[in-house]
Amino acid sequence: MERDEALRVLEEADCLLDQATVDAAISKMAVEITERIGKLKPLVFSVMNGGLIFCGQLLTRLPFPLEVGYLHATRYGRETTGGDLDWQAVPQLEMAGRTVLLVDDILDEGVTLKALVDECLARGARQVLTAVLVDKLHDRKVLPGYRADFTGLEIPDRFVFGYGLDYDGMWRNAAGIYAVKGL
Repeated sequence: MERDEALRVLEEADCLLDQATVDAAISKMAVEITERIGKLKPLVFSVMNGGLIFCGQLLTRLPFPLEVGYLHATRYGRETTGGDLDWQAVPQLEMAGRTVLLVDDILDEGVTLKALVDECLARGARQVLTAVLVDKLHDRKVLPGYRADFTGLEIPDRFVFGYGLDYDGMWRNAAGIYAVKGL
């Protein structure tokens, strides 16, 4: 995407959630996560690339000892529809017997997140919890009623970007959650 087109996309987009709303949701999630696993020494994985910004913001609000790693599996690449799961970086930290928290930007259908949970359990994690910044409201979840353990915000079924979510590889850095005009 050319620079001018990317600027036009942001200019025309609908702001669904401004930065203050997103920041408040992250703070609320941090309290919930702290209450649930703050007495443990969990392993926190940022799901790349989308989870990077959200995870960084969340980590600074978690007032307990933890280890941080990352993993990268995608079904989208730079496409707007999902395909097969493609592992680009498998977890490098030992998770056997540990509580694992997976931090991702969005729960759309949940295929990728469920596969990541299953992989962590297969590697011996004692329990795997999930935290997503946004949950897209629709009936196409991988399992009926599939939810993350911690959810910041719910959004309509539109193509969104910002706070880690991208549009054609751009605007992960947008300070808010935006919906592409017409999508």
